[in-house]
Amino acid sequence: MKIPVKKCTYDEVKKITPREQKPAKKPNFLFRTLLKLISLPDIWAVKFRCKKVGMEKLGRKEPCIILMNHCSFLDLEVAQHVFYPRPLNIVTTWDGYVGRNWLMRQIGCIQTKKYSTSPKLLREIKRLLGKGSSVLIYPEAGYSFDGTATTMGDGLGKLVKMFGVPLITCITDGAYLRQPLYNELKKRKLPVNAEVSYLLSPDEIGAMDYRQINEKIAEKFSFDAFRSQQERGLKIDEPDRADGLNRVLYKCPHCLAEGRTVGLGEKLTCLACGKEYRLTEYGKMEALVGETEFEHIPDWYRWQRQEVKRELDEGRYAMNLDVEIMMMIDSYCLYHIGEGKLTHGEDGFHLVSADGQLQFHQGATASYTVNSDFYWYQISDVICIGDMSVQYYCLPKNPGDVVAKARLAAEELYKIKTKSTKNG
Repeated sequence: MKIPVKKCTYDEVKKITPREQKPAKKPNFLFRTLLKLISLPDIWAVKFRCKKVGMEKLGRKEPCIILMNHCSFLDLEVAQHVFYPRPLNIVTTWDGYVGRNWLMRQIGCIQTKKYSTSPKLLREIKRLLGKGSSVLIYPEAGYSFDGTATTMGDGLGKLVKMFGVPLITCITDGAYLRQPLYNELKKRKLPVNAEVSYLLSPDEIGAMDYRQINEKIAEKFSFDAFRSQQERGLKIDEPDRADGLNRVLYKCPHCLAEGRTVGLGEKLTCLACGKEYRLTEYGKMEALVGETEFEHIPDWYRWQRQEVKRELDEGRYAMNLDVEIMMMIDSYCLYHIGEGKLTHGEDGFHLVSADGQLQFHQGATASYTVNSDFYWYQISDVICIGDMSVQYYCLPKNPGDVVAKARLAAEELYKIKTKSTKNG
């Protein structure tokens, strides 16, 4: 899926007055049926199966909050298929509206900024629940990089308590492997399943504090796509299955070089030391010569997180990138305003345009993570910062992979800063 882009100067973009977003619509029955029919070819193609646990406790017209993992575009089609004919509004990030505002409103999407629970969003959810519509939220907000759950905010449990309706989870299995983001969303012929569970009743939610609710949610979001592949014996023998894997596994565990790995064909190779690894047909990494430091991709990714944390603890972490800058201030298009510098360090992100007119700072505690993505709208890998009025999409021009490290660093830095504030 692509997104419209327009070249402008920063001054031209500043003069644009965005229109206020209209309230979300409760999707009508006809449109819900159309979405169900449109999704059927993809649903049939993945031989979709759904297991329902305790769902008989949910009334046919009873509104609920649905939390779903986010692995690929198929997630939307699965949701429409599984919950039909229930009216469903979907919390959707701002960029999803660009160039398709009318369509997103008809689907029933609720516009928001990633990793934000603004008062306006909460009012919208409450209003729609009051009208009998259920609300679907992707609490991870972004696609998984390594096939496990991405970081979710502590405020999720508070949000669930706020509305006092049943909490449902929908966890897919196979969607990540079918179309991995690192592989530039190349489709594979794999089955996709889902488990839909009635997790908590309003009475149970009322009797729990938000931390207990977060623990319950975390249990459901403890999936691991590569582990599941091995347990289910799913064979992926496409010859390009490791293409782009360097986006996820950017640091060599043998020589510790960063940004020098290259995923091509079925191999991941470190250009610094020459060590080669093979991604097997069952999702394991194996060194072609010598020790296999990490055969499980999520273990390799967790090790990279610990390496980033070590850099932060020792005061060595710093990121300095040449970037192309795109701005988002409305739902008409993305505005490409030229080049600049994006830096990331102990005090957060700084973005400066080449002419110096744009200068933006996002503090280290502004968000528990950062909006970073691979192959964003088929344009480029991206790191996004911003506030409620504008988003800056920064497309790195430097060689090497930095997007995954930026996300890991932002999350670990947030933990360090908020912990020190609480202790202080």
